[in-house]
Amino acid sequence: MNVVKPGQRVRGSSTGRPIMVLLDLLGRRWSLRILWELHQSPANFRELQSRCEGLSPSVLNTRLNELREARLLENGDQGYQLSRLGMELIEQFLPLTQWAESWAANLEPPEEN
Repeated sequence: MNVVKPGQRVRGSSTGRPIMVLLDLLGRRWSLRILWELHQSPANFRELQSRCEGLSPSVLNTRLNELREARLLENGDQGYQLSRLGMELIEQFLPLTQWAESWAANLEPPEEN
């Protein structure tokens, strides 16, 4: 399976702008979870599948191939790991993670007196 590259049509974008291609890739089932798990530490196939409870081997294999082709992860001495680009992507998500925590706290109902 070939990952779609910038300039090619993706869901929601006929122009294939890089941000739309990235969002399409990250919006695929399990993609973000795989990246997040590998951000914690490298893992071999079985360990990664165990960390992503409920992920079938075929979907994991497909996502790993897509993410490798997109150069977001690579094979290392300890199994799959984030590439330099993958680490940069996760660093971009950290402020969004902080924002999401604040957002979630604001959604909680106010305490009653």
